[in-house]
Amino acid sequence: MIKDLSRQSLAALRMLLVLTVLLGVVYPVAVWAAGQAFGARAEGQPVEVDGTVVGSRLLGQQFEGEAWFHSRPSAKDHDSLASAPSNLGPSNTDLLALIDERRAAVAATEGVEEGDVPPDAVTASGSGLDPHISPAYAALQAPRVARANGLELSVVEELVDEHTDGRSLGFLGEPGVNVLALNVAVLEARR
Repeated sequence: MIKDLSRQSLAALRMLLVLTVLLGVVYPVAVWAAGQAFGARAEGQPVEVDGTVVGSRLLGQQFEGEAWFHSRPSAKDHDSLASAPSNLGPSNTDLLALIDERRAAVAATEGVEEGDVPPDAVTASGSGLDPHISPAYAALQAPRVARANGLELSVVEELVDEHTDGRSLGFLGEPGVNVLALNVAVLEARR
């Protein structure tokens, strides 16, 4: 009986060592190596300006000031560690009041009627980290950004067109404009 127990314990110890090496070393190294085949996509698609990482193409961030395209609102202030929606339903009076407040602020900032403000300018995405805005919201902001940066409106509109991504697989979702990439292009255009 003791012989059987020691044989089973030795087999269990060997199994523990083999699985520790396989799952603790070999598997993570294999996953890391496979990720390297995808380059920047495996690293979070960082965006660099003058050799400094300024953000990720995959995560929305807050931009303030007249010179920049603004992202859509975030329920969690673009905090990637607190990614979540507000969980307020479409008939919630707090949400409706917040949307009305945002709509008035965007209309005042852009100098348009409140009815001309696109929905993504006043509503947060499900994650609160969406890096894209609609082409309509980008077009609404283009005159302000052009003025603030001393650029021709046609130049800024061309940048918006260049940074508009189509539908995924040609038919899924809606076209979107990556705000970080667009703001980097505006920065480069004004140099």
